[in-house]
Amino acid sequence: MNKKEITELKRRLKKESCTITRLCGCYVNSSKEKVTEFAETFLTIEDEELHKYLDIASKSLSGTLGNNLIELTFPEKEGISPEDALRGDIIPEGGAQELLQKLRESRLTDEGAVSDFFNEVINTYDFLGNYLILLFHDAYDVPMKGTDGFGLDDSEVVYDYILCAICPVNLSKAGLGYREEENRIGVRIRDWVVGPTDSGFLYPAFTDRSADIHHILVYTKNAGDPHKEFWENGLGCPSRYTATEKRTAFTGMITSAIGADSEETKNTLLDVQQNLNDYILAEEDSADEDGNLYVDEKAVETILGNSGLSDSETEKVVGKFNEFFTKEERPTATDLIDTKAMRENEARAENKALKDRVVDLTSRLEDAGLSPSKNQNADIVVKVDPEKAKDISDTFVEGKRCLVIPIDDDDTAMVNGTLL
Repeated sequence: MNKKEITELKRRLKKESCTITRLCGCYVNSSKEKVTEFAETFLTIEDEELHKYLDIASKSLSGTLGNNLIELTFPEKEGISPEDALRGDIIPEGGAQELLQKLRESRLTDEGAVSDFFNEVINTYDFLGNYLILLFHDAYDVPMKGTDGFGLDDSEVVYDYILCAICPVNLSKAGLGYREEENRIGVRIRDWVVGPTDSGFLYPAFTDRSADIHHILVYTKNAGDPHKEFWENGLGCPSRYTATEKRTAFTGMITSAIGADSEETKNTLLDVQQNLNDYILAEEDSADEDGNLYVDEKAVETILGNSGLSDSETEKVVGKFNEFFTKEERPTATDLIDTKAMRENEARAENKALKDRVVDLTSRLEDAGLSPSKNQNADIVVKVDPEKAKDISDTFVEGKRCLVIPIDDDDTAMVNGTLL
């Protein structure tokens, strides 16, 4: 699936365009016991509740593709004849995929299959605390698209799918509140509140704007620690790394190669991030049709070499890189980019520019015979456009608080009457 296909589905999760037929749910306590199960015709739910459910469903399709949203492939199973394998629509018996297909084909009306699915989640989903399992069924008449990309009225494809959301249920915080019946302020009544989706999935995948029963799109709120035990045991799919996991692993490889954490290590990692960003800009024409620019061994060597790593350090990282990232799990350059580090790089570049400016101004003062160390009481006058006065600020350079005054070529600065 690509971003456009996800957006197309997500856009429909609004009251005015929603065609969800049925909702099933199961509330599970911290002892992994079913507290209650329910099933409802979706569009008969009261508006206030319906909007809340749609928010949860939408959350299951949110986030970054490749990080919060990962497409998994169902493994090929033994016991299928070559003829059936060629048909491409045969699902192995007795596995998780068969159960998902029962849910889909029955449109969640098969109570036995729904209950079996809830049991499967309870047995394979590792979570401390209470949670709510929600299943939605929808049938989407996929409109044809013309050559201009806009939809046409006629529909040739009906995309039948189920959407699952698993949400934590937490006890509201203690506090004071207005007790209307008693007309006084008192201890607020605490209740159990359903939180945002923690994990979920879409089955089957919506590939080329039609059902793809061989893939499933999974969602995780925490891309650094997804519920892979559920992906593998509950859904029966081999797991994959999220972009966050890839970035963390790559950073660990570099840190391990160049030594323990230190200021020098931090600066090296920032240099690597900057060179990764430069690599993306330089090689953007080499990206595939989906805009993915994959990082291979040669690219890693170039990026690390430009970041100051020695040949032996680079060799260590490349070895671990090839060992960790299989051909199917090769990261894109974007996967390895740390946005926080890039912001630090911007601040570092600004700080360096300020330092260079201070050095330049100090040199010009000394050339004018006005060394700052010998002229502590020098009168400094800077004439700038009044409009720029609002841009004057202060910052710290090498531990000293400095005044930052934006100056153009036509502005003047004088010290003790000497023009700089």
